[in-house]
Amino acid sequence: MYEGDHYQLMAQYNRWMNEKLYAVCAEIPDTDRKRDLGAFFKSIHGTLNHLLYGDKAWLARFSGQQIDVTIGKELFADYEQLRSVREETDQEILTWSKSLQPEWLREPFEYVSQVDGKARILPAWILVTHFFNHQTHHRGQITALIKQLGFEPGITDIPWLPELNAVVSKQPGPDYGFD
Repeated sequence: MYEGDHYQLMAQYNRWMNEKLYAVCAEIPDTDRKRDLGAFFKSIHGTLNHLLYGDKAWLARFSGQQIDVTIGKELFADYEQLRSVREETDQEILTWSKSLQPEWLREPFEYVSQVDGKARILPAWILVTHFFNHQTHHRGQITALIKQLGFEPGITDIPWLPELNAVVSKQPGPDYGFD
């Protein structure tokens, strides 16, 4: 049975999915990774950069540090450098997720958005939920872009997360037509 909490699960899922997507993206030629495919952040590479930006921005906010990155700015043009910093950040997220305390999650949390420059106050748990939801949202875009280029991202569902060690029944279940 899984021993972690929701946030630890999401941090593990984040790392697993990033590892999977970066492995597939390494097979895609750099020009294709950087080609404008009509996504929010244009390309696969642009979306990977945005995801890293978002994670670094929220981790800085949550830890009370200054945000040293700017929204919309490419953090790394070099794919291998982007991948290396992604791996470091995913480890940081895993460590951070294990430190979350219920009391802190219930507290009001104030931050200033880089999107509109306005301060907002919400319970920390809502912002942490947004943090993980933001990752999933943009990784979904990346998987669609990867498929458009003819590459296969594989299964992306949480029940396949290796840390869960899910028991797989030998009996086939009903076929509902979806995974």
